[in-house]
Amino acid sequence: MISSQVFPVFERFTVAAWNSNIRQAVNQGHAQTALLLFRQMKQQSSARPNNLTFPFIAKACAKLCNLGFSRIIHAHVAKTPYSTDIYVQTALVDMYVKCNDLECAYEMFDEMSDRDVASWNAIIMGFAQVGFVDSVSSLFHRMRNEDLIPDAVTIMGLTQMVSGNKDRNLLSSVHCFGIKSGFEDDVSVANTWISGYAKCGDLSSAEMVFHGVNLGSLTTVSWNAMIAGCSYLEDSVKSIGIYKQMLCIGHRPDLSTIVNLLSSFSQPESLSHGMLIHAHGVKIGCCEDVTLLNTLVSMHCKCGDIDSARYIFDDMKVKSRVTWTAMIGGYSKKGDLAEALSLFHAMEVAGEEPDLVTVVHLISVCAKVGALEVGKWIDDFVVSKGLKGNVMACNALLDMYAKCGSIQNAEEIFHAMDGKTVVSWTTMIAGYGLNGKFKESLYLVDQMLKLGLEPNDATFLAVLQACTHAGFLEEGWGFFEKMTKIYGLNPGLDHYACMADLIGRQGKLKEALKFILRMPIKADAGVWGALLCACKIHRNLGIAEYAAHRLFELEPLDAAPYVEMANIYALEKEWEGFAAMRREMKSKQVIKSPGQSVIQIYGKCYSFTVEDRYHSERCQIFETLDSLGLQLKDEMELFSKGNSIYTNTSSRVLVEPT
Repeated sequence: MISSQVFPVFERFTVAAWNSNIRQAVNQGHAQTALLLFRQMKQQSSARPNNLTFPFIAKACAKLCNLGFSRIIHAHVAKTPYSTDIYVQTALVDMYVKCNDLECAYEMFDEMSDRDVASWNAIIMGFAQVGFVDSVSSLFHRMRNEDLIPDAVTIMGLTQMVSGNKDRNLLSSVHCFGIKSGFEDDVSVANTWISGYAKCGDLSSAEMVFHGVNLGSLTTVSWNAMIAGCSYLEDSVKSIGIYKQMLCIGHRPDLSTIVNLLSSFSQPESLSHGMLIHAHGVKIGCCEDVTLLNTLVSMHCKCGDIDSARYIFDDMKVKSRVTWTAMIGGYSKKGDLAEALSLFHAMEVAGEEPDLVTVVHLISVCAKVGALEVGKWIDDFVVSKGLKGNVMACNALLDMYAKCGSIQNAEEIFHAMDGKTVVSWTTMIAGYGLNGKFKESLYLVDQMLKLGLEPNDATFLAVLQACTHAGFLEEGWGFFEKMTKIYGLNPGLDHYACMADLIGRQGKLKEALKFILRMPIKADAGVWGALLCACKIHRNLGIAEYAAHRLFELEPLDAAPYVEMANIYALEKEWEGFAAMRREMKSKQVIKSPGQSVIQIYGKCYSFTVEDRYHSERCQIFETLDSLGLQLKDEMELFSKGNSIYTNTSSRVLVEPT
């Protein structure tokens, strides 16, 4: 219920005075105060609410997103002569939309005897925000049939809906309709088009709209929309270029500018730019804003600077759920399960409820390090929080179980899922391939296609990987041709690397080389590396040398091709070539990173390299290793004696060695 706080009684206040105070409270973000003023007006004043009072009160309920208060206000309206007033009714429709009760909103709208553009916009925006394309389309056509001309708000609402669904073609249609309706020069509409095209991954169209706006008409919001578009696609170079133009023209950046810029930096090489933008943020006085700090934590994590992210995180006085999740996501990306779990527990202690994104980060790090038991615990947590019905959570669990080798658990989740998406099918297909169940993987693809689901490039990559590991050359070729000829998808370098690997592993090295040379895009290290590995398997020195030299050109400081080529020379007893590879590595100062072994104890991962003596428990570790080595030696000796007895006996009875 509304608080019983008492306001000064102004019995002689006119309706206009009450309305002014209520409006001021709402506009200043004090929705609760507006409702208290309304109650006081009803109880302690002779002035009665009018057709201007109720729209303000409805707006206050909408800001609070409180359905109970909304229904009370609606009941008040029903008792007055203003229940049929178009402005009051429109405000009530908008109120129910903002309170996420579309059913009541539509009933209210449908009962209106007279509707204007604002009424239609309120209901259209409501359905657009939840992505109900068919309902929006139907409402829009009804609006047009009533000979009402859409305004800028209508166009922006339609733009936001289609961009939210990432439907680039439909967005182009809305754009064309907006131009025909005369909104080409409306900066607010143009800003939504810029943002919409960026969300659809079409930055060139976003730039076209941006540059089509008169330079003098561009606002800070326009520049922010363009920077946000670059940020959405993580194009840091372009976002910095636009930011420089913005400063040169004389537009002052605001908090949104800085946040959008920081969001575009996701690679280690972008970190220095991110720090400079942070300095700009400090200069304009938004250094303490929690949104900016959250973005900084996220940026440092994405750029691999986890220590700086943690420093900012620890120094923050106020942490939101987003803050905790961003930091947990950083440790997840790094593969540090222990720290991610520690923060997760600290987050709960701090009273912040983990959300779906938090849980997905934890599942992701379990998949990365193969922590099956911890993953099962998180699975139980997902069930306890009622998130098991969420497709994103189920997809993450599918991936985790598959990567941890528990394909049976993955199957159980997959078969129990309602509303499987292409991502769900792709994850399960990849999981089967990863666990050696290649026939099951291909069977699942057929099932997916029979159901009419359209595979994407990730689906085909998962199938090609399964075919490669299984050696299914014909099937691999079939899927590769389907990808290009039937589904019109352009293969990426990963797809070409799979095909080169598949052809090469079958001993068809010349065909593999021809395939690479005919590629429409330049082969990268992954493609040539696949061919080099195939050459090692089938001991083809000539093609191996060609592939290796291409790798040396692409990545001169990568040790892998040098080591692989040296091994191929050694297999062929070409010792001069072997020595030449070693000399070249030394002259170019190419260093081979030592292999690592990883063991997980109580959720914490420990890595070891050859002759690693730095662990705090090294004495006990090596003592145990020596003991195991001695036991193994004794077992081998007994095994050898047993085999000797077996081979010397003429008996046909098979005797297992002790």
